[in-house]
Order: sequence, then C-alpha cells, then structure tokens
Amino acid sequence: MTYNEFRAAGLEKLSPEELAALNAWLRKDLPQISAAPAAMAIPIEDRRGFPLSAADQGPDGDITSRIPGEFRGWTDKQRFTLENGQVWQINDSTASLAGVKLQDPVVTLRRGAISGWFMKVQGYNASAKVKRIK
Repeated sequence: MTYNEFRAAGLEKLSPEELAALNAWLRKDLPQISAAPAAMAIPIEDRRGFPLSAADQGPDGDITSRIPGEFRGWTDKQRFTLENGQVWQINDSTASLAGVKLQDPVVTLRRGAISGWFMKVQGYNASAKVKRIK
C-alpha cells in the first residue's frame, strides 16, 4: 500500500495500537502476509517541506525537533540540521533572532497558511520562512 492509498483509507488517523491491531487482523486472515515479520513495516518517508510538496507527502501537522548543539539565532541562507535528520535553510532576509544563546533548542516548523514553511524557536515569538534542503 502506498502512502497515498494509506492516507485515502484514513489509516493515518489510527493510533499505533489501532494500527497494530489492524495489522494483526490482516495477518490472521491473509496467510501470504503472515509469513512477513511484523518488524518489516515499511516506514513512511516524511517529504514535507520540499518544493512542490503536497500535504499527502507526509503526516499532517507541525514538525517539532531540536537543533543539536549551540544555537545563536539565525541569518538569511543559514542552514540547520535538525535532530530528526532534516536540513532546513532560512529563506527570509527580514527575519531576525539576534542575541540568543541556547543549547539544543526545540524548534517547530509550521506550514504557512498560503505557502511555505516557518521555523520558530521555543520561547521566542520570532519566526523565519524556511525551505527544506534535505
């Protein structure tokens, strides 16, 4: 099942426990699937934030992670590698978060109302437009 099929069936709304129960039921009623170990679940790649990224290319909602190490604010075109492995670049020459010195700050990336993504550091009101690099 592709992610789009998974989403069209409404399965992304299931809790991990509900999804496990569904998988167990499928294994019980479909012997050819029961031979596959349960640990071989196919991970869904989170493609949110890439150019031309549609909402169906990852889970809904915000992305919350950390920027490992020392954080001293941002500047235009600066790149950040998040704890989850995603790489984002500030794409906003007007945004500023100067005078900050934090260790491993929590950041939230939120899809804009019309387009694009915005990054916000926990505890600060400033946000900057970002684009996903990796």
